[in-house]
Amino acid sequence: MTTTLDNIRFPSKREAERYALLKLRERIGEIANLELQPLYKVVVDGEHICDVRMDFRYIDRARNCVVVEDAKGRDNPLSRLKRKLVEAIYKVKVELT
Repeated sequence: MTTTLDNIRFPSKREAERYALLKLRERIGEIANLELQPLYKVVVDGEHICDVRMDFRYIDRARNCVVVEDAKGRDNPLSRLKRKLVEAIYKVKVELT
């Protein structure tokens, strides 16, 4: 079931709620540069394998780092694989929320 918030259609209520919280954190200055659905290209040995979209990316000012989030109500093998690919290729830690 999709949920619409700020004229943005989210695939789940969980993702919409997380977006609302992140927007609030951005408004009060805890985070900056909130991005929705950042795209990561998975390329191995010069061959494009697939594109992976995470749910959110932003700068956490307290931790002084870029945070990549995957909002999941129910995790599955495919989403775990996608997170591992992004982590391995882009050297980031994807946080499951």
